[in-house]
Amino acid sequence: MAGPILASTLFLLTLLVTSAQAATTSVICPSDPYVDPRNDPCNALGYIANNALTAIAFVYVLLIVLVQTYQIIYNGGKFMLAMVVGEYIYALGFAFRFVLHNSPDSLEIFITEDLMIVLSPCFFIAANYTLLGRLAGEIDCAHHILLPVRRLTLIFVLSDVTTFVIQAVGASMSTSKVQSSASLGLHIFLAGLIMQLVSFVFFCAIYARFLYRVYTEEQDVCVRDSKQPWYNDWRTLAAALAVSCIGLLIRSFYRVVEASQGFRGNLSTSEAAFYLGDTIPICLALIVYVPFWPGRFIKPAHPYVKEQKELSISSPSLV
Repeated sequence: MAGPILASTLFLLTLLVTSAQAATTSVICPSDPYVDPRNDPCNALGYIANNALTAIAFVYVLLIVLVQTYQIIYNGGKFMLAMVVGEYIYALGFAFRFVLHNSPDSLEIFITEDLMIVLSPCFFIAANYTLLGRLAGEIDCAHHILLPVRRLTLIFVLSDVTTFVIQAVGASMSTSKVQSSASLGLHIFLAGLIMQLVSFVFFCAIYARFLYRVYTEEQDVCVRDSKQPWYNDWRTLAAALAVSCIGLLIRSFYRVVEASQGFRGNLSTSEAAFYLGDTIPICLALIVYVPFWPGRFIKPAHPYVKEQKELSISSPSLV
C-alpha cells in the first residue's frame, strides 16, 4: 500500500512543479496550430491528436479499470492495487489528449498528458513485481526464486520508484524552453527509461528461471490443478503474468528507442508509432488480467498457515 501512495504523491507533486514551470515559459505560437503541427514550435507532440483513436483508447482502458476495480472489491487481490491506480492515471492521460486536440499548443496540458501516459506503466510493472512473490507463495515454490520473496519484491519495487522519480524529473526538465536544460532533461529521462528496462529484463529473467525450475523439479505442483478447469489452473495465471511482462517489455524498448531519437524524432512525432509501440502493448499487459484476475487464484491465507509458509522457506538456490 505504501508504494502506490508514495508514487501517487510524487506524481502529483511532479504535475504541480511542471505546470508551474510551463506557466513561466513563453514562445511565439502560430495563429493556426492545425496548419503545420510538425513544425510548430509550440506543439510538443509534433502532431494533432486524433480524437477517434483517443476515444477508443480511453474507453478501452476505462472499461479495463472498472472491471478490475470490481474484481479487487469482490474477488480480492489487493496486492494488485498498484495496477488499478495506474490504470486510472493512464485513462486520465488519454482524457487530456482530448483537451490537447483542442489546444495543441498548450504546454501545460501536454505536460500533464505526457506524464500520466509515460509514468503510469511504472505502476503496472510494480504490480507484476508483487504478483510473482504472491504466486510463488501460493504454490509453495518460493525457494525456486533467485532471491527471498520479500527481498525480491522490495528490491524491484524500490527500483521502480527510483526510476519513476528519475523519469519524472527528466520529463519535467525536458519541457524547458532553455535548450541546455531541455537536453539535460531528455538525457535524464532516457537514463530513467534504460534503468527501468534493465531492471525489468532482470526480473523477467528471474521469472523465467522460476518457471523452469518449477516445471522441471516440482511435478506435483505442475499437476496440482490439472483436475480444475483450465481457467482456474495456476499455470494460467503464470501464463497471464508472462504475457503482461512481454507487453510491458515491448513498450519499454519502444520508449527507450523513442527517447534516444530526441524531441523531434520519427517515433516521438508519429501518432501511429505511439499507439503501436506504447498503447497496444500496454493494453495487452492490462487486459490479460481481466479474465484471469490474480485475486481469483490467490486467496488470503490463514495467519497461522501464512506464518508456517514463511518459516518453511529456506534460502533460495543459486544454481
